[in-house]
Amino acid sequence: MKKSPLTLLCLFMLSGVLQASLSYEELTKDFVVGKAAVQSLSVMTFGPEGILFIGDAKGGNVYALDVNDREKNTSVEGFGVAGIDAKVGNLLGTDANGVIIHDFAVNPISQNVYLAVSRADANLLGFWKTPNDISNASILLKITPDGNITEVNLDNISHSKAVVPKVIDEGKSKNYRKSDNRTDAITDLAYHAGKLYIAGLSNEEFASALRVVDFPFGKKAQYSTLEVYHVAHGAYETEAPIRTFLPYEVDGKSYLLGSYTCTPFVSIPIAELKANQHIRSKTLGEFGFGNIPLDIVHYKNKGKDYILMSSFSKALIRIDPEDIPTQKALTEPLKDGEYAVGIPHDVLSRVGVTHIDNLNEKHVLVLQRMPNGQLSLRSYNTDWL
Repeated sequence: MKKSPLTLLCLFMLSGVLQASLSYEELTKDFVVGKAAVQSLSVMTFGPEGILFIGDAKGGNVYALDVNDREKNTSVEGFGVAGIDAKVGNLLGTDANGVIIHDFAVNPISQNVYLAVSRADANLLGFWKTPNDISNASILLKITPDGNITEVNLDNISHSKAVVPKVIDEGKSKNYRKSDNRTDAITDLAYHAGKLYIAGLSNEEFASALRVVDFPFGKKAQYSTLEVYHVAHGAYETEAPIRTFLPYEVDGKSYLLGSYTCTPFVSIPIAELKANQHIRSKTLGEFGFGNIPLDIVHYKNKGKDYILMSSFSKALIRIDPEDIPTQKALTEPLKDGEYAVGIPHDVLSRVGVTHIDNLNEKHVLVLQRMPNGQLSLRSYNTDWL
């Protein structure tokens, strides 16, 4: 999903100020070199100093990997790889239908792209099947701006690990996608100001959970449960996890902005995320049921802020954050004939886009299914989004 669900290009500046006293050596002083025993590269995002965070839903852990990738790239040019599925398949000894790309994340320092990949039947993907429903990604690939693709060796890498508390049990229940609910134990990650935020399902009565763990790892993760008013369903719900989210500042206060399946768009004040608290998110909008949100990023179009969200079955959705403070909470179900309500939004003419992340100050990178059937990495100039 996320990937990076975080507004890296903007928020790294803030987090850098807040963590100015922590050098690369201090951030990685407790890392160990050896095998990172990741069971599933479920979701990814970058943190400070080129540290790659991995959410391992199957293992119930999060990993911080030092991918040794800190050479600054100041380019504002675009980048893309046509037929990335075929190229990855060829690298792994198969074809485009023999690999699934689960997530990607851009290192904001180097602009190198990292893919989480599995050897699996891509034909099994469908309207209600996510990559993590099909298989567990176990291969991490790196793509440089010149298009060179190499595998990152997870058997001998500097890393650190934190346990995600109270993850939903494996093999006990299935979701509406007919997959094990453990698939959604970690649905997204976001790093902000020294903390890693982790969304997913727990084994508690209120299953939707948000964990917060300090980085560098060491302290036990803080745990909160979540509730959302689902406009399309006309009910408050506690069993669906946030699918994608990002930290964002509104009127001087820090929030998590995110979306659930069927695209209720919500805000959660970060100050309310306290240990063992149950939180009711504020539903700001409903963008249309029958959909799974995947990634959300912040970018600038000609100096103005926008929020961009991708999903499995809809075109890109753009939100003007200036509309957030004045949007009242939605607490009533859809009326007959209504489809999307609440905060104003634009549906952009970019179809087939699944995962997205910031490439640099002028481009957003997307994973997009092209009209010829190829899956490609493409970059869009932010002045045209």
